[in-house]
Amino acid sequence: MLDELFSLSQTFLRVRNRDFKRYFLRDHALTNRFSVIIGQRGIGKTTAMIQYLLGMYGDDLYSRKALYLQADHFLVGRTSLYEIADEFYKLGGELICFDEIHKYAEWSMELKSIFDTFPNLKIIASGSSALEITKGSHDLSRRALVYRMYGMSFREYIGMNCGLYFDHLTLDAIINGHQQAADTIVVELEKKGLKVLALFKEYLACGYYPYYAEYGDKNQFYMTLEQNVHTTLEGDLLAIHQSLNGSSIKKIERLLAIISSLVPFTPDLKKLKNLLGIGDERTLKTYLKHLEDAGIILTASRSGKGLREMEKPEKIYLNNPNLYYTLAGGKAPDSGAVRETFFLNMLLVSHSVSVPARGDFLVDGTITFEIGGKNKDNSQLKNIENAWLALDNIEIGQGGRIPLWLFGYLY
Repeated sequence: MLDELFSLSQTFLRVRNRDFKRYFLRDHALTNRFSVIIGQRGIGKTTAMIQYLLGMYGDDLYSRKALYLQADHFLVGRTSLYEIADEFYKLGGELICFDEIHKYAEWSMELKSIFDTFPNLKIIASGSSALEITKGSHDLSRRALVYRMYGMSFREYIGMNCGLYFDHLTLDAIINGHQQAADTIVVELEKKGLKVLALFKEYLACGYYPYYAEYGDKNQFYMTLEQNVHTTLEGDLLAIHQSLNGSSIKKIERLLAIISSLVPFTPDLKKLKNLLGIGDERTLKTYLKHLEDAGIILTASRSGKGLREMEKPEKIYLNNPNLYYTLAGGKAPDSGAVRETFFLNMLLVSHSVSVPARGDFLVDGTITFEIGGKNKDNSQLKNIENAWLALDNIEIGQGGRIPLWLFGYLY
């Protein structure tokens, strides 16, 4: 059995490895004995796991000390994960990687047993954004460290496509040194005949998911991305949340259709309940949380706690700009929604964001931002301390006017 699985592992390692390395492996050493990587479909979890495995064993595809498995592959389904780990460990195995773990029925029970039984075996598992390790049949929260992986930043997009690699910037560095930082990047791009605003426009349309590069036609990429959204709703959510059924998934899909036609969407929960035939507000908030956990929408609330605390969201966005182009039904997406979504998506990786009384976003409870086009003035931020404009369609900013694209360098 194990020889077949090693052969399968070697095939996946060969086919799915990529030269470009994402921010994830820079920021996370995965030194814990049990790590779980979660994130939405298509953002590079498999590639990061494979790159980590190969990096640990000198790019040796044939090492018998490491094993990569797709949890839903039919060869894996012939036996249990525990039995595979048992045989692997007895033959000197050191690192076992389980991809798409949420598709395996008893994933939490078996991972717990593997962790408890084989003290020198390192485990890495990946799963859907919606995966909650405390909600499986066995709580793994005291055993596993969970890492959330995000799609490509604009910085990574430029690195992968243009071969220009810049260090990521802190929010403080952007606020206090944006003019010099932007000038350095713009100059280096122009040496290669490239314009930062043209690249940013492309990134907003199709650059968040690394696999876009595999498609020569944007429409093919959008079709694949839309299929991934439906698979997340109809497959991943049903696999993870046993309380959901076909009827509730249809309501969640209809909820997404309403949101995507009105974003940025300021929700009227009573009206939404009636439209969807949902009896109580808590159920509606739970559906919204499922969409947010699955990486399909983003929400912003007054407190910044949002749907984690069942607070009513003030604004609802699609998760990232690419989804606007995918779910727009052939229409040009609203530029304001795309800009605000990009900003929110970048900031939420490592900052708290809420909706202030004035301005678009309040970051870390202290910094107010207004998002807009190049002609936007600061009238809405008058008399607000520590307030900044994040503006589209400007290469280099000045004073309190910061180029929107530069926030794509936060990771």
